[in-house]
Amino acid sequence: MHCVGDTQCFPLYYYEEKAKTGSKAEQIGQIRLDGTSVESELVRKNGISDFILSEARAHYGAAVKREDIFFYVYGYLHSPKYRTAFADDLKKSLPRIQLVERPDDFWAFSKAGRALTKLHLEYESVPPVPEVIVSGDTAKLHVTKMRLKSKEEKDTIIFNEHITVRNIPSRAYDYVVNGKSAVEWIMERYQIKTDKDSGIVNDPNLYAEETGQPGYILNLLLSVIAVSVQTMDIVNSLPDVQW
Repeated sequence: MHCVGDTQCFPLYYYEEKAKTGSKAEQIGQIRLDGTSVESELVRKNGISDFILSEARAHYGAAVKREDIFFYVYGYLHSPKYRTAFADDLKKSLPRIQLVERPDDFWAFSKAGRALTKLHLEYESVPPVPEVIVSGDTAKLHVTKMRLKSKEEKDTIIFNEHITVRNIPSRAYDYVVNGKSAVEWIMERYQIKTDKDSGIVNDPNLYAEETGQPGYILNLLLSVIAVSVQTMDIVNSLPDVQW
């Protein structure tokens, strides 16, 4: 249904249907567009090819697993040096990922990629950064539009007229996603806004109320600040390799 736009996906695993025949054929919980049930079984396939697995093992040892390569790629794609060196290419073509020369560097990228993956998948549950201070009446959580104290004072976010978030580390704004820091994406998306064409009002407070999580938006902001800080700490520790 084109639900994710013009996106390409490179998963660790993917699944192919294998038709089942005879009386034992069972529904697998999927429905075709015409409303009929899919009667088949799903067979898991590896997204990491046998070729690159054998290449990586030849370089770094028999202990390398497909997951290690998968996380290596995720860590490698976060390298500031790589992203700067190939910035023009990355805007118009798929990334080319090479295998680094030193085994220690491979494992460092893989370990970093594994940690980044956990952070980015479980972002909602990451505990706040201890030094970040929330002051004011934290019982009054209704959000209209978050804003920075000023362009020069990004260490403080005015959550609403009752709550202020202070002492935000500057490196939190260095984690940029699609041209904007993750923190500022949260500030922009979680506001009351009316669509000009349809007149539909987007109110993020409704989700917080309907799910019984009045503090959801504030907690999400604090978690994304923590994710951003920890991401940059990991990124800044990546190996300095040559391309």
